[in-house]
Amino acid sequence: MGAPVSEGSPARDAQQAGSVAGQGPSGPPTRRGTELVMLAFAAGLVTAALMLVDVNQEQALSLRILWYGLAYLAVFAVAHLAVRKWAPYADPLILPCVAVLNGLGLVMIYRIDLAMSEVALTKQDEDFSAATPKQVMWTVVSLALFLGVLRWFNDHRKLQSYGYTCGLVGVVLLAIPAALPSSLSEVNGAKVWLKLGFASIQPGEFAKILLLIFFAAFLVSKRDLFMATNRKVLGMELPRARDLGPILLAWGASVGVLVLEKDLGTSLLIFGIVLMMLYVATERVSWVVIGMLLFVGGCFIAYKLFTHVQQRVANWLDPLATYNDPGGGYQIAQGLFGIGTGGMAGTGLGAGRPDTVPEANTDFIAAAIGEELGFIGLTAVLLVYVVLALRGMRSALAVRDSFGKLLGGGLSFAIVMQLFVVVGGVTKLIPMTGITTPFLSYGGSSLLANYILVALLLRISDAARRPHAGSKPRIVPQAPIAEQHTVMVERPK
Repeated sequence: MGAPVSEGSPARDAQQAGSVAGQGPSGPPTRRGTELVMLAFAAGLVTAALMLVDVNQEQALSLRILWYGLAYLAVFAVAHLAVRKWAPYADPLILPCVAVLNGLGLVMIYRIDLAMSEVALTKQDEDFSAATPKQVMWTVVSLALFLGVLRWFNDHRKLQSYGYTCGLVGVVLLAIPAALPSSLSEVNGAKVWLKLGFASIQPGEFAKILLLIFFAAFLVSKRDLFMATNRKVLGMELPRARDLGPILLAWGASVGVLVLEKDLGTSLLIFGIVLMMLYVATERVSWVVIGMLLFVGGCFIAYKLFTHVQQRVANWLDPLATYNDPGGGYQIAQGLFGIGTGGMAGTGLGAGRPDTVPEANTDFIAAAIGEELGFIGLTAVLLVYVVLALRGMRSALAVRDSFGKLLGGGLSFAIVMQLFVVVGGVTKLIPMTGITTPFLSYGGSSLLANYILVALLLRISDAARRPHAGSKPRIVPQAPIAEQHTVMVERPK
């Protein structure tokens, strides 16, 4: 039996603090073991998917598939060890969700490469280059950047001090492609790239995160301005005219991207995230209504003035009517045909024809998944995104500082918003946007930016789940022995 703990002792205070918090003497579990098991499951799933592709495409299995699966597990095991060391209380499901999505993306890109290589062989196209090795390289580089962010940004609150700097750099990154000539910035009609010769970078992917940091810091410091009201209209409390500056700035940046860069996806993504953060900071529906009216008005003006916007809308309304036109609805129609061919259960990995859809490994990878995995498989993939975003939202709600709440909520919503914009364009719910699906699509810029996003989410999650440092027991000063009162002790008879 252990020694009894005296009342008021430091040991007893620590035990009481632990029992009150439901943590136990050693604090809450970190759940890193759960994360490791889920990462192993993700590696097994990716390996099984690669086996199915090889069986259907090559009619044989090779030992290299096993090595691919083990290498994938090893890479994410390194990421797991980094999280265990630098963010031990982070949410245990965020990294496994990313591993599943990244792995399935590699499988689909590998599968599309096999199909495209056969087409290139038939057409004797010597310029064909497989995308899978490049995507594997970008995955490794992205994970290295992920480790760097996790290591050096040990407190997300430090970013609040650099909010305005992040905002300025983000706006500059958005403006660079628009300012450059089309030969250095335009791909498939959208001026969103920065061609460096050895590689192409999409600055808007990084601008998204920098603008998130800026708006989170700005809304925290100026929250009282947005809470002030002018008058009520239809039950909504309208903000004062002089407080509309930030939303007008976001509107101007979004419409500028739409007009100058011909990129509806990035425009809608940025503006949607800003509206969400304004609503979270103020809980005022009026901000959302005003923002939507501004954005719809800007899109209408852009539609009337610019032919490329009119072409996008025409392709959206009836892709078959513009099927054979240059820049017409061929891509959307082929994607819809592929999703329809997949039906409920899909054709099976490696048994479809995703190569008939232009840009199947980037903009339209959701259509390739819908064809080969069917409605069930595509829904399962979308649910993984939902779980990832919900775990991020949960961490944002639990973190103790306002900046962390806004930043975590914005980062989580960015995943959902980007997914809506991409899948909405592929399924003809909204006009085609041309942005990539996070973690799934081929592209280095998207992968790098989204791994930075995940590292920041894990850092916020670690701060949210990390136990409070127990208050130190108050030590009552004792008088010297010489000044103690004399106590008469009577000897028992």
